[in-house]
Amino acid sequence: MGNHIVRKNFFEENRFKTINEFIFAINCGAEVEFEWKGQAFGVFPKLRQTPDSPLQMLISQIYVDDPAATEQWYNTADELLEYTVCGGRLRDVITQVKVWNRTI
Repeated sequence: MGNHIVRKNFFEENRFKTINEFIFAINCGAEVEFEWKGQAFGVFPKLRQTPDSPLQMLISQIYVDDPAATEQWYNTADELLEYTVCGGRLRDVITQVKVWNRTI
């Protein structure tokens, strides 16, 4: 086997082209880090708030002093799209955000 170079994706390759693409990725367990209007956010699906809780999805601002103050828990990706990012709904901007990291 030869040497393989693994390069980092470009922002355009990470971008969600449709809302359905975002929903599919989150439902498959993708973790996403994105920026909108200079603020960073993280989406972490398939987590539990407590050991007895059902699996849910967490979204919050990241790289801030108190990310817990901005976190919200949701049961579905469709509900998660109602989260407010910089004054607007995630649903309205998800195809425009700069996706820094995307696991799927």
